[in-house]
Amino acid sequence: MAGKSPRSVAGQVFVLQVALVVVLVVCAVIALVLQSERDTSTEAKRRSIAVAQTFAHSPGVVAALQSPDPSKLLQPLTEEGRKTAGVDFIVVMDTHGIRYTHPIPSKIGHRFVGEIGPSLAGKVYTESVNGPLGHEVQATVPIRDSHGKVIALVSSGMKVKNVTSQFDRQLPIILGAGAGALLLSTGGTALVGRRLRRQTHSLAPDEMTRMYEHHDTVLHSVREGVLIVGDDGRLLLANDEARRLLELPPEAEGQQVRELSGLDPEMVELLASGREATDEVHFAGGRLLAVNQRPTDRAGGPRGTVVTLRDSTELQAVSGRAEIARERLELLYDAGLGIGTTLDAGRTAGELAQLAVPRFADFVTVDVADAVLRGEEPGPTPTELRRVAVIGIRDDHPLYEMGRLIDFLPSTPQARVYGDHRAVLVADLSSAADWQAQDPRRTRQILDFGIHTLITAPIQARGVILGMAHFWRSKQDPFDEEELSLAEELVARAAVSIDNARRYTREHTLAVTLQRSLLPRALPEQSALEVGYRYLPAQSGVSGDWFDVIPLPGSRVALAVGDVVGHGLHAAATMGRLRTAVHNFSTLDLPPDELLSHLDDLVGRIDQDESSCAESAGEIVGATCLYAIYDPVTRRCVMARAGHLAPALVHPDGSVTYPELPGGPPLGLGGMPFQTAELELAEGTQLVLYTDGLVEERSRDLDVGMELLRQALAGHPDRPLEESCQAVLAELLPAGAKDDVALLIARTRALPPENVADWDVPRDPAAVSGMRGAVSEKLEEWGLSELGFGMELVLSELITNAIRYGSEPIHVRLIRDRTLICEVADGSSTSPHLRYAATTDEGGRGLFLVSQMTERWGTRYTPQGKVIWAEVALPDFTELFAE
Repeated sequence: MAGKSPRSVAGQVFVLQVALVVVLVVCAVIALVLQSERDTSTEAKRRSIAVAQTFAHSPGVVAALQSPDPSKLLQPLTEEGRKTAGVDFIVVMDTHGIRYTHPIPSKIGHRFVGEIGPSLAGKVYTESVNGPLGHEVQATVPIRDSHGKVIALVSSGMKVKNVTSQFDRQLPIILGAGAGALLLSTGGTALVGRRLRRQTHSLAPDEMTRMYEHHDTVLHSVREGVLIVGDDGRLLLANDEARRLLELPPEAEGQQVRELSGLDPEMVELLASGREATDEVHFAGGRLLAVNQRPTDRAGGPRGTVVTLRDSTELQAVSGRAEIARERLELLYDAGLGIGTTLDAGRTAGELAQLAVPRFADFVTVDVADAVLRGEEPGPTPTELRRVAVIGIRDDHPLYEMGRLIDFLPSTPQARVYGDHRAVLVADLSSAADWQAQDPRRTRQILDFGIHTLITAPIQARGVILGMAHFWRSKQDPFDEEELSLAEELVARAAVSIDNARRYTREHTLAVTLQRSLLPRALPEQSALEVGYRYLPAQSGVSGDWFDVIPLPGSRVALAVGDVVGHGLHAAATMGRLRTAVHNFSTLDLPPDELLSHLDDLVGRIDQDESSCAESAGEIVGATCLYAIYDPVTRRCVMARAGHLAPALVHPDGSVTYPELPGGPPLGLGGMPFQTAELELAEGTQLVLYTDGLVEERSRDLDVGMELLRQALAGHPDRPLEESCQAVLAELLPAGAKDDVALLIARTRALPPENVADWDVPRDPAAVSGMRGAVSEKLEEWGLSELGFGMELVLSELITNAIRYGSEPIHVRLIRDRTLICEVADGSSTSPHLRYAATTDEGGRGLFLVSQMTERWGTRYTPQGKVIWAEVALPDFTELFAE
């Protein structure tokens, strides 16, 4: 009730009831206090007199008073009597007021506090004093001897606060009754207030008064007719607007609805029926009225109906235009959400066409400059436009089909669009000779199909026209001038997205072109491995995955696969630098661990360069790499990896394993050496190298991807490598690559033993002539006797250098492959150098002769020393290798 207005009826009643209850409680308490004081004094006097008289007449008291020590005899008696009678004291005194007894022994012998004169006169005297025990009510009674003479006095009394009275018992009853009365009044007021709120809708009296004062003003001022019809069909109320709209007579209120003249029969039937109606349209007096009817008894009121009438004659046209505007705004809103969801110009054009059919047009075609689709700038004329979207209410239309390249004539409306940079309306295609001149046969088919009007809007961004969107109508009403702006607005939503798609296509094309230019365009010719590969760029852009196949001396082949962390041109450029470095380091014929160490140093220097550059500060290059060298003569493969995934081996029996290859840190970290692993591979073994994009995804663990790769490779040892690549991608990446993927599968070959010849050479210059003869015999056996002179000269110089400058053991190996390879190994690590001898020098021309007689030559180092090799071209390699 704290929140209740004090001006409300319930609030006033409540305040009155509270005041009455408080007054009654206060009066009752005052009366109880007064009565309690009187009763307390009377009760105290009565009890004190009774106890004093009883003790005064007790046997033995007179004898005790006449004894030599009255206190000794009387003190126990008085204390026992005091406790038994329930009084606070019984005092016996002589006729002079000197105490013989007292509850406080120290007070014995002192003068009695009170009046003793009346008692000495033989009277019973009561009084109220402040004695030793406090405020007391006491009665003094004389003690007489057998002759009736007063020989002593006895006084008995009580403290006022110890007197039991009705006040203590009745006060809680009075207060409880008052509280109960307050609770009853509060509950009654709450019930009354709730009913009043329900009946007055929580209106205060002044609000009720103001409502009734304004009721007639509001009711008769609104521009909406209001009728109240009773349950018996009688018109109870009609405001001025209802009288005007229905042309009711002044005495209409109180009459039956069916008796009112001038109303339309349907209106009379509706008013008399009492049924609910919502915006039903009825005619009355030449007006179009929107009628709403609702029952009045929903909130417990009297049965009947309330009717509202609204003149919608003038609003009908306005509402139609408003509905059109609403639909157009909704179309533009949907265009903002549904157009440009991807960076693909074709899909964006399709989204535009899909949105506009059939809400704006019956058919929509979109033409985009072919250069835009390639990511280039469009031309200034409507030529070489590619149709990228065709959507309509029917599929058998005669419009140009999807993918067609169109050149519009200068006289067509499409050409005017390019010239004016504004949308063009062709209201009647049948009379548009300039439009029909584009393709008379096709335009005749379009007209016969029923298409009658066209809007062509430019797709332009940054002042450049990228293409055009054509809106056609056949079933709907012809376009009007007001719809030109809507068409331009729709196309403008798509233009920005198409331009963004063009820019993305240009950048993506440049990046992919750069990346592909950095990757091997064709694998080199070699006999050690049969190689198949796949490279898939990421959907989101280029990355740094790469692979390589590098022929090495001695018919060996190096395989490399790597991945640069990150995406974009920076990663692609870094990949190109690493791939070039691998090629350069491979020419030195370094073992895999040393090559990775050099790459690690290179990546560390790249990081230092990047950190010192302000534009790329904070960018850190990270990369992984796996490098392997396969020798077809020994069928041994040496490999090392830097943070890269281990390769898979497909054995000739179809089983798949992952070799235990020591894992090194990624390139660029530095400080940790790389370790190599050497495997002997049976002929026909497949060595599968790949990047993490093949097996790693957010939706699956790495172990799952490795197992899927195993399953895709297992059981197919003889399958063509191209088919194996395709099968692996289909199994692991059915939806396409989200990250760059490089896959390299190499099937090993073994060089036949009859194509290899080797000899141990003693460190004796006389052994050179014997080696020349042995080499000549082997070349004649191979059918290469015409190479005997040159090879004997080369071999003589290499063996002579080994004997003169090297150390034992000295070994010669001759390999017949795509070229004729001569290798001379010794135990020294001293490398010979080519120099140009002067005309007066007696030596120094050996290696110069070797370089002139061979295609190439070089030196590689081994754990046992070095190998000097030279290659000589075969006379007819194709025929020889076929044999």
